[in-house]
Amino acid sequence: MSEELIKSQVLCAPETKVVIHGEDCSVYKIENETGEGVITRYPVFPGIEILYNDIHMTNGVSHNEAPRPNVVEINHCRVGRFECEFSRGGSIYLGEGDLAVNVMTNITNQTWFPLSHYHGITIAVDIPVAESILKQLSEVMGKGLDFDLSAIRDRLCAKNSCFVMRATDSIQHIFSELYRVPQDLKDGYFKIKVIELFLFLNSPELVNKREERQYFSRKQIDKIKEIRQYLIDNVAQHITLNELSQQFNFPLTSMKLCFKEVYGSTINGYMQAYRVQMAAKFLRETTDCVTEIALKVGYQNSSKFAELFKQFMGQPPSEYRKSFVQ
Repeated sequence: MSEELIKSQVLCAPETKVVIHGEDCSVYKIENETGEGVITRYPVFPGIEILYNDIHMTNGVSHNEAPRPNVVEINHCRVGRFECEFSRGGSIYLGEGDLAVNVMTNITNQTWFPLSHYHGITIAVDIPVAESILKQLSEVMGKGLDFDLSAIRDRLCAKNSCFVMRATDSIQHIFSELYRVPQDLKDGYFKIKVIELFLFLNSPELVNKREERQYFSRKQIDKIKEIRQYLIDNVAQHITLNELSQQFNFPLTSMKLCFKEVYGSTINGYMQAYRVQMAAKFLRETTDCVTEIALKVGYQNSSKFAELFKQFMGQPPSEYRKSFVQ
């Protein structure tokens, strides 16, 4: 698979720099005004590559320059959240443990990382090249490994769609081991796990597990991002959902559903976690007392704040701060 193909199809931006380019491994660094990311690329078989994505940024970029009907991209999200907008309309979101299969005729406009971080795996497959080597493997190994990658593509990505499957034990089993492969076993282990993944995707019953998802327009998604920013800018205030709905002219039920789709959490749940993380930062970096910090992140009752902080962080605010004191 060519360098140009990888850079145009996978999670790469024009600001990509090659840090390491070797026979066994290549490393790319992405940088833009919202952060940076590192992509580590390993060849598996001819036509098949695994890429480890370690992203700490918010805005991605368009990366499919031309339709490629024979290229399939399989994405698994380990941590964070990944948003992909397609040129024909609609977006998909991957959360922790989710799997997506997309054919590269389903052209991407832009990508985003709503939580400002994303860790996952991409498996890029050039079908004609990969099928040639896998056919040879099947002839050696015998019956059971004669899967048809073109048929898998056509079944899962029918009508030029993106197949999305939410986290299951089967997906977890396949991918969890790929995140902790010993360095000296990578070459052989990658081959075994890729074959296991293809066997999983080859199941005719898999298509029935496709998630039917509610559609939200780009305008609605952009408004949800405005709402999140407004809440963060006013973190010391407790703004009700009804107030948000009226202020942003967004029907309450649709607003709640759309927010959860984009950020993977309810509005109140998201802001609770955000307030705790912000408080933790204050505890690490300032000498403000716990009561002052509680007020800064929107809690009048410091006892209630301390209880919530312990729920998220595993220890009270005072103990958390002590662990960072030299």
